[in-house]
Amino acid sequence: MASSIFVQYTKLPRTSPIDLWARLRELLRAQGLDPDVTIVVDLLQESLSHEEDQVISDEGSVYRFNLVYDQLAEDGARSAYLHKWTDITESWQTSALARRTADAFTWKSRRGH
Repeated sequence: MASSIFVQYTKLPRTSPIDLWARLRELLRAQGLDPDVTIVVDLLQESLSHEEDQVISDEGSVYRFNLVYDQLAEDGARSAYLHKWTDITESWQTSALARRTADAFTWKSRRGH
């Protein structure tokens, strides 16, 4: 499980200096989440204008959202914004990412955050 994609995706917003990850840190903070303890379950590129993402907060809430930005523009990532921020804490078990989310919760509990 340690090689799961969510492990890699979780590290990027915490440490990467790349504009997209720095912007995601800002956006998560604006939603009241600490990027240093938030688990990024998945990032699914839906088109050149947005990704569908899912995160787990430190408290165990699960959120799905779209990260919208112009991937072709030089400064597109710096102007990214969140769209359709949805609390799916009560329903993530029936989503397409249920197994990955469950694995992320297990990983989270083993790491103590």
